[in-house]
Amino acid sequence: MTMELQWRNYHISQIYMAFISLVGLVMFTYHLVTFEAISWSLTLLLLVLFLVVCEYYPMPMPRGQTTLTFPIIYMMYVVFGIDFVVIVYGLTVLGINLIHRRPLRILLFNPAQLVISFYLAHLIHSFSMEKVAVAGFSPLSKEILGFFIIITFFYIINNFIVDIVLWLRPERYPFRFWLGKTQGEAISYAIAFVYGCLIHYLGSQNRGEVDSFSYFFFFSPLVGLSLLSSIIARLKVEKNRIKALFDFSSELNKSLPSQSWGELIKKLMNDIMIYEDCLLFLRNDHGQWELTVLNGKLKSNSIENEVFFRMEALEKMMVFDRRDLNKGPLTSYFRPQSRSALYAPLIFENEVIGCFVVTKARTKSFTIEDTRAVATITNQLAGFFKTKQLVKEQERRVILEERNRIAHDIHDGIAQSLAGAVMKLDTSLKKWDSSPVEARQLITDSNNRLRESLKDVRDSIYALKPYPTEQLGFHPAIEKKISELKKDQSLALNIELEIRGERGPISPMTEKIMFDVFQESVQNCIKHSKATDLHILVSYKRDHILLKMTDNGVGFSLYHAMIKAMNEPHYGILQMNEAAEKIGAALQIESRPNEGTEIILTVPKLGLEGANKND
Repeated sequence: MTMELQWRNYHISQIYMAFISLVGLVMFTYHLVTFEAISWSLTLLLLVLFLVVCEYYPMPMPRGQTTLTFPIIYMMYVVFGIDFVVIVYGLTVLGINLIHRRPLRILLFNPAQLVISFYLAHLIHSFSMEKVAVAGFSPLSKEILGFFIIITFFYIINNFIVDIVLWLRPERYPFRFWLGKTQGEAISYAIAFVYGCLIHYLGSQNRGEVDSFSYFFFFSPLVGLSLLSSIIARLKVEKNRIKALFDFSSELNKSLPSQSWGELIKKLMNDIMIYEDCLLFLRNDHGQWELTVLNGKLKSNSIENEVFFRMEALEKMMVFDRRDLNKGPLTSYFRPQSRSALYAPLIFENEVIGCFVVTKARTKSFTIEDTRAVATITNQLAGFFKTKQLVKEQERRVILEERNRIAHDIHDGIAQSLAGAVMKLDTSLKKWDSSPVEARQLITDSNNRLRESLKDVRDSIYALKPYPTEQLGFHPAIEKKISELKKDQSLALNIELEIRGERGPISPMTEKIMFDVFQESVQNCIKHSKATDLHILVSYKRDHILLKMTDNGVGFSLYHAMIKAMNEPHYGILQMNEAAEKIGAALQIESRPNEGTEIILTVPKLGLEGANKND
């Protein structure tokens, strides 16, 4: 639907609601003028009280609400007439809308559409009963048939009037919402119809006067059912909202190593609330604001810096409705049908790192539950993006450390070897005539050193190539390495790989360090352990990843190995432990002479990611 069509439909819906409100007001005024005073009684007060309770505690539906008030309205209609029903019904609904502080168009439209629906159903009922009067029905059958006519046409007309509004409004009205609304109304219709049939059946069996206590005990179950269903439905809605927020939190943590969080936010927001536009602004590393998520439309994506300054000045969540909508920073960029907006700054350690903006096409449509849900979401997003920023900075530091290490190795290794070879070649040239034997020896030594330097250069070039985990991924890289080792005929080592659980997203740095630990452990097993079996386990558990390598080799003394690792500059136990600490992992080595070796790397996850069937 285009923006122009949405705007046109919005105006049509406003005109339609105003027309219904005007007709209802005229009808209410007419019946108020023609109404004949009646004496108040305890029965009348009970019916009015029951009506107020049932209207105040409706049953929530996917799109709107439904009530169980029709049997009470019908009893008023039978006892006191149509004038009384129009006046009391209209005033009750109007008063409840005032208590809920609904907008003026809703305040007048709701009682008007209910009064119109009942009055039209009354006319159809009166006309139909005149035709039925000549037929040979029993009195009870006529009463039940009449009740069926009035209740059926009341529900049909009422839902038709409401559906037109929902269809015309710019807000989405998918079929599933209509189906949910219809199912709720069908339940209300069924309960009211059963109650109406009981009214007529018990009335036909009664031989005495019906007192106030009879009304009380008869309608008390209906009021209790209305209260209970309202509470249960509200608890169910809140349960679904809490579940959606929990899913939002857990799924968001899962997406931390990946870049798919934008689509994830869009999807999860649709499960939490109904909205028109959903916008997420973030400050990048240079302090500039960027629109990172856009689920909806703006008039223009080129936003002035003044808007960002105003969003940065927000210290708490703000809701701007129709009257004060222009006070919001982004109002001039919203579509015309946006009638209310919620601004929720992302604050971490007293610093505004972004702003979450949600708009709706109805004024005063952000409920307390909506604002609480958005507050929870912004708190999650603030921690998420700050953590993502810290992880990014940590990866930068690791890359910088790796570059410094390579530069240090080149300076202390290859560069020194080349410098020594050049000096020997210079010396050999000077001694070529006076001492040819010594000169040849210097050339031979220089040649050997140059060959070693060439090998070191090739090793450094290989180290700078994309890592196996970057090219293939963690699992394929391990499987490829094991496959290469199995092809080596000189290697008498049986290697088994076992993978448990479901793999979630893992950051590239974590994959690299896990592969480094795996590779170093396998190489140590091949060189030193004299093992014949090596079992490798990769287990994805609920809150951590486990990499365990177990062999049946000769084992070693961990104390002597630590001393040796401190004295020898190679990627040994200490280097593996330092690498594990960079990702917050724990390295555990268990070995004794002649008892094999077990190396365990435990990598914690940043959040709970659901139950693991293989735990």
